[in-house]
Amino acid sequence: MKIVVTGSLGNISQPLTQELVAAGHAVTVVSSKTDKQAAIEALGATAAIGALEDSKFLTDTFGGAEAVYCMIPPNFATPDSRAYYRAIGSSYVQAIERSGVQRVVHLSSWGADLDKGTGFILGSHDVENMLNQLPDVALTHLRAGYLYYNLNNYIGMIKGQGIVGSNYGGEAGIVMVAPADIAAAAAEELTTPAAPGPRVRYVASDERTPNEIARVLGAAIGKPDLKWVAFGDAQMQAALEQRGMPAPAVASMIALGSSIRSGALRQDYDQHHPHALGKIKLEDFAREFAAAYQRA
Repeated sequence: MKIVVTGSLGNISQPLTQELVAAGHAVTVVSSKTDKQAAIEALGATAAIGALEDSKFLTDTFGGAEAVYCMIPPNFATPDSRAYYRAIGSSYVQAIERSGVQRVVHLSSWGADLDKGTGFILGSHDVENMLNQLPDVALTHLRAGYLYYNLNNYIGMIKGQGIVGSNYGGEAGIVMVAPADIAAAAAEELTTPAAPGPRVRYVASDERTPNEIARVLGAAIGKPDLKWVAFGDAQMQAALEQRGMPAPAVASMIALGSSIRSGALRQDYDQHHPHALGKIKLEDFAREFAAAYQRA
């Protein structure tokens, strides 16, 4: 098959590309950075260098493809994250329509079913709805959980304050996922025929609470008494502002944490639980976390 992968050589797109190439597919990888071309070609793929916002570039790149993997790179600095998502989503819609691609796999997020109160995830909600309007396209939304590597953002807090903390904690249910498990699900979807129309597939590797996460990470770094502390929204907002995070990003972080705390973020996940969880568990990631902790 001829398959286009967006996301350059990111945490998901690189292992996805490697898996598809190893299976004998002709893969084109989209990147905005010219300096990635050699590395993309070293994987046995073709590089297409251009911007995701450029619908003509995407249309040309998608031409002749049998399947496309669409993702939107995170941009926490943008003042309007929903507008950023919609701009790239619109570019995808135009390119898919004009190129005639029939199979699309879109990287989305748990909580994308909700139309308010989820911060950054509202962008994924918007793009899902935009893509759902495409006629005669077999479309799969991969709703991925909380990416393990985001836990690395707490390394500074652990070193500085001896805790992990957010505006949720205790026994809140967190759906976690490894990039490699997302890549495996994406590869399966891209290469499996599907009927026209949208469908949702949740992708998760593990289900844990903040208390469990703190215990596992603490054991891995030699701090068995590590605790996850639940902050109030105002306390967390002040801390994020002190770190210099832009106001829109602060508001999104608070909203996202609140939706985890209330359980709203995972309600649809619980109703449409994946048949099987991925292979990589929190304890597996904890070894990577410990290595990153020692390097920091």
